[in-house]
Amino acid sequence: MNVPLLDLAAQFHSVESEVRAAIERVLQSRIYILGPEAEALERELAAICGARFGVGVSNGSDAILTSLMALGVGPGDEVIVPTFTFFATAGCVARAGARPVFVDILPETFNIDPDAVAAAVTPRTRAVIPVHLYGQCADMPRIRAIADRHHLAVVEDACQAVGATFDGRGLAHWGHCATLSFYPTKNLSAIGEAGMVLTNDEQLAEKLRCIRNHGQGRQYEHHLIGGNFRIAAIQAAALRAKLPKLEEWNAARRRRAARYDRVLAGSAVTPPPADPRCVHVYHQYTIRCDRRDALRARLTEAGIGSGIYYPLPLHLQPCFAHLGGRAGMCPVAERACAEVLSLPVFPELSEFQIDHVCETILDFVGS
Repeated sequence: MNVPLLDLAAQFHSVESEVRAAIERVLQSRIYILGPEAEALERELAAICGARFGVGVSNGSDAILTSLMALGVGPGDEVIVPTFTFFATAGCVARAGARPVFVDILPETFNIDPDAVAAAVTPRTRAVIPVHLYGQCADMPRIRAIADRHHLAVVEDACQAVGATFDGRGLAHWGHCATLSFYPTKNLSAIGEAGMVLTNDEQLAEKLRCIRNHGQGRQYEHHLIGGNFRIAAIQAAALRAKLPKLEEWNAARRRRAARYDRVLAGSAVTPPPADPRCVHVYHQYTIRCDRRDALRARLTEAGIGSGIYYPLPLHLQPCFAHLGGRAGMCPVAERACAEVLSLPVFPELSEFQIDHVCETILDFVGS
C-alpha cells in the first residue's frame, strides 16, 4: 500500500469546482493584485482566527519580515527565536538587519522554552518570535508576560498553525501580530505562494498595509521604506474557496492524530504530546524515535512517506556560524533533530493507510 506524506490531488478534487470558479472570477475582474478578493479574504480569515485585522502578503516568510519592519526591528536589535524551526523564522530577522538569538525548546511540545527566552533577554533585545510548531501553540501567556516585563514585541510565527488556539484564544491574541503561510503543503493552502499577518492593533495593520506596497500611502507617495509583499488576487480567491473547509480539515487531522496516538501508545516510539490548553491543528504528526533514520528507511521500503522537520538546528546552520553557535548549546533541540519523524496526517488519509503506517512502525520497533 502506498501512503504519501501528503496528497494534494485528493484535497484539490474535493474543492476543484469552487477553486476554478474563484479563478474565473479573478480573470473576469481583471484585478490581479490585492483588490476585493484580498480584502474579503483578510476579513473572513481574521474572523475565523479571532483577530480584528488581516493583511494579505506574498508568502509566510514575507509575513514575518513585514511584521518586523512594521514593529521597527532593525540593525542593532536582537530578536529571540527558537533554534528548532524552519529557516525563515531566523532568516527574516537577519533580513531585517537584526541579530537572531537562538534558544532551546521544550522536550514535550518542541516549542520555544519560556525560561530560555527569559534568560536570553539583553538590553538589545527588541522582540521574540515564538513558533507554533507543527500546529500547536507555544506557551503564550508565559511568553507574553516575559515580553511585557522587558517591553518586547511578540510576533507569533503561526505559519504552521492556522486555526489553532491557546486557552480558547485565537492567533494574535497573545502577540502583537501573528504570521500565516499558505504554501501549498499547509492546512489552508494557496495554489502558489501567499501569506498573511493578523493583528488586533489598527495602527499596526495600517502600517503593515503600507509596507507591503513599497511604503506607499497615496500612489507614488512613499512614507516608509517597504517592499513588494502584496498578495495576488488569484491566490486570495483560491484561499477563499477553500476557507469554508478549514475547520473540517483541521478536525480530520485531529481524528487521524488520535488514531495514531491509540495504536502507537506504549511502543518504542513517542507520539507527540498535546498541550491540553491548545487546540492542535496537526500540520505535522511528529513522533520521536532513537533509531529514526533506520525507521524512515523501513517506511520508505513499505511505500510510506515521511519527513524530517528539522534535521539541523538553526544555531548550527552554516550561514549563522558568525553568531558563535556551537554543538551542545541547545541540547533539547539537537536531540530532537536526531529523533523527529513526521508521519502522514492529511485529512484524506484513510484508516487503512494509518493502520499500515502503524503496523510497519510496530513491526520495526516492537510493540
